[in-house]
Amino acid sequence: MATISLCMIVKNEEAVLARCLDSICGLMDEMIIVDTGSTDRTREIAKKYTKKVYGFAWVNDFSAARNFAFSKASCEYIYSADADEVLDEENREKFRYLKENLMPEVEIVQMYYGNQLSHRSVYNYDRELRPKLFKRQRSFQWIDPIHETVRLLPVVFDSDIEITHMPQGSHAGRDLAIFEDMVKRGESFSKRLFTMYAKELLIAGDRDRLASAEDFFTQAADGGQTAPEQMKEALCVVVRAARLRGDGLKMYRYAMKGVTDEGISEVCWELGEYYFMRKDYVEASIWYYNAAYETSSILNIHTGGDLPLMRLSECYEALGEKEQAKEYRSLAKSWTAENNA
Repeated sequence: MATISLCMIVKNEEAVLARCLDSICGLMDEMIIVDTGSTDRTREIAKKYTKKVYGFAWVNDFSAARNFAFSKASCEYIYSADADEVLDEENREKFRYLKENLMPEVEIVQMYYGNQLSHRSVYNYDRELRPKLFKRQRSFQWIDPIHETVRLLPVVFDSDIEITHMPQGSHAGRDLAIFEDMVKRGESFSKRLFTMYAKELLIAGDRDRLASAEDFFTQAADGGQTAPEQMKEALCVVVRAARLRGDGLKMYRYAMKGVTDEGISEVCWELGEYYFMRKDYVEASIWYYNAAYETSSILNIHTGGDLPLMRLSECYEALGEKEQAKEYRSLAKSWTAENNA
């Protein structure tokens, strides 16, 4: 049977930590909890479950904190959990079976992460596979009978275990502050982080956050070295930020870059909002229709689904076309991100 070290980083999680630990404690051989500066009872609660509670000075870097937690592990495998996760009884048993039957060559086990769309997450899906269980020490092996080489890619097993994500609220403010700090320090963004920054802004960023990020994404949108996908993402942010500032000229100039070729739902949605707020319902309805039916979303799936459909209903209501308003309202209410991803 495999042995497992639980490694967690926490901060001010007194409301949810016991719920999480109760759901997994019987499956863990070692529990390591790293506190990054709690001012509530988090440490006190953690010490009821394990003596291995450590402090770590927060440096606006989740990877640094997780690496510190992993460095304290001593078992064969490390299970990485967050305090707002819960493992129900059915999935506890699946986890127990996995632990008893895990093949030693498996280096990463992926588990389903569920309940994302219930909490205004930056993810456009309700359920996805994520790496959760990691072999602590990796053994390198030679592969191929001729022209042999060392296998570099890990052996990954996709399990059917599902973890329920149950956050107390949005983490967007915390995440966006870290992104803003990276921009101020002039740090480079990987493609993944660039996308996540744009997603957080479009889904959960307020007017001030968008204004703060506008120059960064404008430079990316104007940059000749920006990759095509990141160029589109930058346009989405710039168009939203300019519209909210009331800069119609800049909004329209960058929007036109985003409606060429196949178009982008997020940009069409913003143009719809621009005309809707000016009570030009005919023009607004054209852009909302394009957002819903003629383009695809790249950051916020709702801008290509229920949001423009509901606005189409409001446009037709304002234009006195009751039947079309009713039809679009029904479509908006029946639309789900999971079925349209």
